[in-house]
Amino acid sequence: MKIYFVEKTIPFNSADIDKPFISGSEKTLINIANELANYENLKIKVFNLTKTKTVIQKVEWNNIKNISPKDKPDVLIGMSDANLLSFFKCKKNYLWSHSVQPIEKFLRKKQLLPFIKNKPIMILEGDYHFKNRSFFTSFFGKKILPIAVDDDFIKFHIDEKYVPNRKAIFTTRSDRNLEFLIKCWPSISSNSDNSSLYINPPYNLTDDQIKLGIRLRTKGNKIDLINELSMSRVMLNPGHKGEVFCLAAEEARELCVPIVTLGIGSLRERVEHGVTGFIAKNTNEFIDYTIKILNNDNLYLNLKKNLMKKRNVRSYKNVAQELLDIVNEN
Repeated sequence: MKIYFVEKTIPFNSADIDKPFISGSEKTLINIANELANYENLKIKVFNLTKTKTVIQKVEWNNIKNISPKDKPDVLIGMSDANLLSFFKCKKNYLWSHSVQPIEKFLRKKQLLPFIKNKPIMILEGDYHFKNRSFFTSFFGKKILPIAVDDDFIKFHIDEKYVPNRKAIFTTRSDRNLEFLIKCWPSISSNSDNSSLYINPPYNLTDDQIKLGIRLRTKGNKIDLINELSMSRVMLNPGHKGEVFCLAAEEARELCVPIVTLGIGSLRERVEHGVTGFIAKNTNEFIDYTIKILNNDNLYLNLKKNLMKKRNVRSYKNVAQELLDIVNEN
């Protein structure tokens, strides 16, 4: 069976997976393509903006301009954009969504006609995503397929007894309620001595914010991220209505870093309240839960112990098999 993926964001292939410019959606494509290629009866091709044709781990990467009309897949998966399904003629079409995508944006991106023509089944990444993807933009059906973290996060050794310094971290996009977190931080830092908050660049920190312990992370490769997360006491992630999975939170969970969140968007699906972190009901609770984790070593270690028990529950082997189940039932 030939399964083709079509994507059109930035130039990349699977050799770039550890690089800092690769975001969650690109990681998803690389990981699922690599895992599917391990099946002997499958032929996997990716068509995107990669500059040259290359085969990596049995996955063929092609520039989207080099698509041949003679090349016909058995299964076609467009990443995020229904227009991409028009590059091939295929009877089994799927649209893998990474956003809720309101109807007005769907229309503005001129996806209606290719959506109606190609009749794709939507692939969505969680319950929140499923509930909030409108009937209009998922008319031909929708399936839930939660993603996973890279194997490097799963294989990383965790010292269950290690207690990091009072370091909080925020590794998702700055437009995902970072401003809320920045406003909370003075109340947190004033009640937690020598605490620090590391956020993603770019961000113009003021002198006062620097004095309060807010720092810019150095965005390195994936191994740098793993090491930095493993030395963090808590991930602070309020959540955002645009978060349909939040890979950043899942990466923290896999590395046994407790999370404090407001549960907005899909963040409620990433945290088990009181077990792997806390889901705050309001700003005051968000601040209080954060202070408790930063100041109380026993609380931190208890949450970490719970997280250790929940490691390695899902990988891209699971994602690949569930995707094949979806494909084979339609």
